[in-house]
Parts: sequence; structure tokens; C-alpha cells
Amino acid sequence: MAEGSALAPRVLCLGEALVDRLGPLGGDHATAAPEACDDRLGGAPANVACALARLGTAVGLIGRLGEDAIGADFRALFQRRGVDVQALQSDPSRPSRVVLVRRHANGERVFQGFAGDQSLGFADQMLDCSGLETVWTGVSKQARWLLVGTIPLATTASAEALLWVLAQAKAAGLALALDVNWRPTFWDPEADPAAGPTADALAVIKPLLEQASLIKLAREEALWFFGHDDPVAIAASLPQEPDVVVTDGAEPVRWWIEKQMGNMPVFHPSQVVDTTGAGDAFTAGLLHYWDRPVNDRLRFAAACGALVCGGAGAIDPQPREQDVLAFLAP
Repeated sequence: MAEGSALAPRVLCLGEALVDRLGPLGGDHATAAPEACDDRLGGAPANVACALARLGTAVGLIGRLGEDAIGADFRALFQRRGVDVQALQSDPSRPSRVVLVRRHANGERVFQGFAGDQSLGFADQMLDCSGLETVWTGVSKQARWLLVGTIPLATTASAEALLWVLAQAKAAGLALALDVNWRPTFWDPEADPAAGPTADALAVIKPLLEQASLIKLAREEALWFFGHDDPVAIAASLPQEPDVVVTDGAEPVRWWIEKQMGNMPVFHPSQVVDTTGAGDAFTAGLLHYWDRPVNDRLRFAAACGALVCGGAGAIDPQPREQDVLAFLAP
């Protein structure tokens, strides 16, 4: 039986669903035995969709997976969680993507590259706009938010599909939530995983920044994209003056939401196993609690992020609403 709601999606998440191949703590894929690595279903939009469903928000995923074991595992997961998959496409030629994730001894992670490519690219890169046209009306019915990241813009086909969905969402009155999620290796597999965006990438991403109602970004992303990390100044620099949330790992989160400025220390789990997906759980918690007072939204979101760090992978440790409320209880 599905965990989540069967109602029409309130949130639509667009983008990649992939496998995070976690290396051993403090080790490296190049020297680790295969059995020492841990494959976990992930990808930021898929993580957010699964987290929202587990929290109790009706959600759908717009994406593309290979017709392979990974694709089958994802579809089974989405069925269990109750994620709407009307707009989830299957690619008969290209595989689902595997991302190599190196984990430091403290649980922090670094993206090291990809596995599984058969010289045709990956399924998520080929999100098909024409396929979306046939399902959009049903998928978008009663939706309130469209959540996207920047990774689909790195490939021509998926970028065209994303821009088409953005236009439809705007016409339908959906609010755009942008989790910047800058990952240079998706744009250039040879790029330094710690590198900031190129001028070309900045130009491609700028229209998303200028359309979003809510922008969530890490501090280093704020510095790369705006030259500073002040959420008030970031909002003021954009024509639509969006709500802005800046996270900074274990440091306090800062925000400018509904003309309110604030900051809050994040919560720390008793043990950090893996930080993969913590930011996605935060985003899901924020959207799930969006109708609550601003401070309550941020506390709830921060608790979601902390709870995910206590387990391996981005999806399995995701909390239910009652888990978050118990964590926050005095």
C-alpha cells in the first residue's frame, strides 16, 4: 500500500532520478571493492518528491528513467510512497544514471563522476517535451508549486522540456520553487566537483533565477551566483523579489520570506551517517509546511534535514510528519 496521498499533486518536481553510489566512509571508489560501495536511489527532484510524499503532501515527478533495474526500483519506490508518475518517462535506449559519491569520514560527500553510460548519454538527459504535452493537463491539475533544479539545463533536450514546463506552469499560475543545486560535473564530466558555474552556465540559469517565487541555495551557491550570501540582497537583485533561503551546512540557515528576515541554528542529529539528501529533505519540509508561520516552516524544514543525516542515502531515512514533530517536541 502506498504511504502517500493519491490526490492530485500539490507539488510537481521536475528533474533527475538516479543512483548515488556511496563510497566507503573515508575511502574512494577507485580503491574500494565493489561490495564496499552502497547504491542508494537519489537525485534531488526524486528526493524531494519522496520526502514530500512521506510527509503527506501530494506530489508528482516529471522525469525520465532507463528501462533497466534502476528504473524498475524507482517505479516500485514511487508506488510505495504514493508519488504520481503520470509524467515519468521510460527510455528504451539510455540507462538510468549512476553518480559516484565519495564520503569523507565525517559524512560529507563529494561527487566524483558517473557510471553506466553506454556512449548514448543517460535517460534523464533526454526528457521529451512532446511526451509531456500529452499528460500536462492531468499532471498539473490542482498543482500549486513546480519545483526544479538547474541540472536539466545542462543538456539540450531536457532544457527544452524544462523551459516548456516553465511556460505551462506560469500560464497555470503555479509558483516556481528553485533549488539551485549546482553540480558542475553534470555540465562537464571533467570539471572539478568543487568548481563554480561558468559564464555560459550562469547565462542559461539566469532566467530561472528571475522567474522563481522561492529560491533555496547553499551559501557557496549564493557566492557563485550573486557574489554575496545575504538573502535580502539576493531578493532585491532580482526583478520579482522572491523569497530566498540560504543554507550553510551545519551553520545557521538565513532567509528572507514574505518580507521577513531571519536566521536560525540548524539541528544536529546524534550521529551523522551521510549528509546526502539533507538539503532536499529541508526543501520538502519547507514546502510541506508552507502555510504555517515562517519560523515554524524553517524549524520544520531544518528538522527534516537533520533527521535524514542519521541514515545512509537520501531517501530511506526521510521522516514522516509525526517523526519531525516528535523530534521538535520540547
